[in-house]
Amino acid sequence: MNLKPLIILLAEDDFEDRILVKEAFGENKLANQLNMVEDGQELLDYLDRKGKFNDPVKYPIPDLILLDLNMPRKNGIEALKEIKLSENKHIPVIVLTTSEAESDVVKSYKLGVSSYIVKPVSFEKMVEIIGSFSEYWFQLVKLPPKNNLHLDKQ
Repeated sequence: MNLKPLIILLAEDDFEDRILVKEAFGENKLANQLNMVEDGQELLDYLDRKGKFNDPVKYPIPDLILLDLNMPRKNGIEALKEIKLSENKHIPVIVLTTSEAESDVVKSYKLGVSSYIVKPVSFEKMVEIIGSFSEYWFQLVKLPPKNNLHLDKQ
């Protein structure tokens, strides 16, 4: 069980969807820090502390990533490939996308995604999904502590 609020990074290009997710977190009274980036390249820059994301206090490494697949510059699948080949491969990635295409689901799981959620069309359903998501990821799952990830090198 996670006792302290987690840091969530949402990679989503659509402004309205970012607001929808943020408000769904609020409706569920989640105290987790929700940071946002607008495309796959920004996601990778955030994780690598490049450019405007070089401040580790303002942009801490997330405990979880919520990833849209359909984004400009670098789409979610491309970003996922790079994440899973990087030192951040331990971070659970949850796809949150409008795509119901079987090929996207299969590709995502083959690349190591932890979950695949299709975005709902209504706010009420988004609140319900974020509630279920938060119960699972924030209460049931034990995530590795960020400062002990060197243990896998022994």
